Amino acid sequence: MLVMLAQGLLGAFDTLYYHEYVCRLPVHGSKVAGELRLHALRDFVYGILFLTLPFYKWQGLLAVVLCLLIVLEISITIWDFNTEAVERVHIGGIGNTERGLHLVMAVVYGIFLAHLFPELLTWFPLSSSFSQQEPLPLWIRWVSLFFGIGVICSGLRDLFASVGLRSCQFDLFGRKLPE
Repeated sequence: MLVMLAQGLLGAFDTLYYHEYVCRLPVHGSKVAGELRLHALRDFVYGILFLTLPFYKWQGLLAVVLCLLIVLEISITIWDFNTEAVERVHIGGIGNTERGLHLVMAVVYGIFLAHLFPELLTWFPLSSSFSQQEPLPLWIRWVSLFFGIGVICSGLRDLFASVGLRSCQFDLFGRKLPE
């Protein structure tokens, strides 16, 4: 669970610093709509992970659904690597430090999956249901809840900005918007 929280911290930094502060992705809306939509979809998957894994076991066929969500997330990330390289050309490109952070995040995600996989193997043969997860420290549950809600809100903002909803194309840091 701590590895998942580390991934959440890295993702929050990536979103706040690179996506919001450096690139201002939601402000550019239609210019980076494909990337914003991919971020939104990935954010919803991460929201599900943060809001369920600290609390519930995905048993039986639900473990298969969880695996499919993870495969979806990995596919989105690969697609996003290519999309951002193309779409960000018009807004200054993607920096090497951001690419480096994405690499670190991929490694941390791999570590997270390596820890989750043995759990999944124990959940597969059980009857299909969500069951209570072993108690975790309260602070871990609260941080995971915070990350889950935060990533879903970020995903909604990206989705709405991608379709040109002007109220979602604002600068979090109070800088003047492009005309």
